[in-house]
Amino acid sequence: MTEAVTSPQALILSERDGPIATVILNRPAKLNALTVDAWRLLGDTFTALSRDDSVRCIVLRGAGEKAFSPGNDISEFETFRSNSAQAREYGAIMRRTIEAIGQCRHPVVAQIHGICVGGGMEIAGLADVRICGTSSRFGVPIKNLGLVMSYSELAPLVRLVGPDVALAMLLEGTIFGADEALRLGVVTRVVDDEQVAAEAQATAQRIAAGAPLVARWHKKFVRRLGTGAALNDAERDEAFECFDTEDFRTGYRAFLAKQTPDFTGR
Repeated sequence: MTEAVTSPQALILSERDGPIATVILNRPAKLNALTVDAWRLLGDTFTALSRDDSVRCIVLRGAGEKAFSPGNDISEFETFRSNSAQAREYGAIMRRTIEAIGQCRHPVVAQIHGICVGGGMEIAGLADVRICGTSSRFGVPIKNLGLVMSYSELAPLVRLVGPDVALAMLLEGTIFGADEALRLGVVTRVVDDEQVAAEAQATAQRIAAGAPLVARWHKKFVRRLGTGAALNDAERDEAFECFDTEDFRTGYRAFLAKQTPDFTGR
């Protein structure tokens, strides 16, 4: 059964279908451009979902199929980002949300339709699996606005595509298509436009069918290895804690019995 939860201003929608949550950037008339309130609500939503052990996967998408998001709503700049003091306050909200998505314990699947540029690409790039359609377009053309990408925004992009590619994107500001996005690592899968939603849901279902503790551990370990810092003994030992879980016993016994395991997250 699907449960829909609407934020007060309906800028961010959250839906539940069993263990799968769907978070929607909800400004279709503006191609899901992000306001400061949308950034704040998006962070609140991911913080709450990350704490919810009943969640096994989160699908992140924009409303409609014209755009994931073109990034920040430029019309707000005169009001909320007209000077460095305001920009720091706005940036703090963005940083909190970026960290909430990037540090979410549950796997996140980005369902990308159409335009995905600027802040939209930053948000999609935080997902663990990123699926787009053949007509999707990407890029970070903020040089044309006289804007610098902050460290909080830049760090996930550098982790995603590497420093050289990230810098080329920022210096050139070009908009590129789905095939180039796949080659650069911006997305992990490209499908026909009409198959994006179905592929994202199928991916979420495959993830949700697995042991949720294992998914969280794998996500944590991959992110930890990405820091490049040396592992300590306690961190290495954590990889063996799965052997004490009920899900491990469920999994290997189901395999031996040629049955489908029913994982409980314990």
